[in-house]
Amino acid sequence: MSFSDEEVERYARHLVLREIGGPGQQRLKAAKVLIVGAGGLGAPAALYLAAAGVGRVTLVDPDVVALSNLQRQVLYAGADRGRAKVAAAAERLAGLNPHVEIAQAPVLLDGANARQLVRGHDLVLDGTDDFATRFTVNAACVAEGAPLVSGAIGRWTGQVGVFAGRPCYQCLVPEIPPDAETCAVVGVVGALAGVIGSMMALEAVKLIVGAGEPLTGRLLIYDALAAEARTVRIGPDPGCPVCGAEG
Repeated sequence: MSFSDEEVERYARHLVLREIGGPGQQRLKAAKVLIVGAGGLGAPAALYLAAAGVGRVTLVDPDVVALSNLQRQVLYAGADRGRAKVAAAAERLAGLNPHVEIAQAPVLLDGANARQLVRGHDLVLDGTDDFATRFTVNAACVAEGAPLVSGAIGRWTGQVGVFAGRPCYQCLVPEIPPDAETCAVVGVVGALAGVIGSMMALEAVKLIVGAGEPLTGRLLIYDALAAEARTVRIGPDPGCPVCGAEG
């Protein structure tokens, strides 16, 4: 897989990195990444993955752009209000990097279509804001053997983790918390979405090119108010209904 002169100039800062270089950039160009949720986390993640030269990015989101999104979903502009998020996002990402193929799936990911949407992708990023969807994405990733980069934010706190087989996301969250609330209810500082979404993109790049130590089996928790971060290990749950029988 060769690069044009324009691509060599575009990715010059990657090409000089020992951990990426030409081979790593080729892996990025060959990669197919699924982003579930083109909102607060999916927006910055999509921007950085497209800029990085990921060959194909598939966006899954059934929603349209609303004015209340613009406080944190920096992929969109005021003129996009009322447009399907995946359509507005695809237009912006194509303008950022025409070498990246953007596929649009303006649908709600659910138990009926999850495996079909995940299938064929090398990696999945989940930036959705409800546990039912997260559980469905996780189960599909385990079934299809696709690594999952999961992110979440609320108020001033965010987290990101990588799940590849065991432990899976449901080992971390065995069941939907009874007090689960979305950002629409509890609020979220806009810049936090950029921090966690960018971390998700960074973990994706590391996984694709084989650089460093991804957060596989670990969860990074970021407290924006205290400007502190800590990382905890996640153990496999033998009784997990999704991955407990594996291995």
